[in-house]
Amino acid sequence: MCNCGNKRNTFARPLSGTVASERTPSGMWQDVNFEYIGKSGLTVTGSVTGRKYRFNHPGEAQLIDYRDASGMSAVPKLKKVRKNEQ
Repeated sequence: MCNCGNKRNTFARPLSGTVASERTPSGMWQDVNFEYIGKSGLTVTGSVTGRKYRFNHPGEAQLIDYRDASGMSAVPKLKKVRKNEQ
C-alpha cells in the first residue's frame, strides 16, 4: 500500500484528551445554588468535578457547578435554592 508522500497522516485526526465539558458550549446549563441548613459547617466534594465546596455556617448559599448539582441533591443538609428564593 502506497503512503503517497505521507498524506495519510495529514488527514488523520489527532487524538485529544478533551473532556465532555470542553466540548459543551458554555452556558448550555446553569449552575445551581444550594443552601446549607445544618448546624455547624460542611465540606462537600463534587462527584463529577472533584471540587471542594465549603459551607462555613448555617444559611450560607453557594453556586454549585451544574455537573455536581445532582450529587449535591443527595446530601441531607443541603437544599437547592430557586432563583426567586434568593
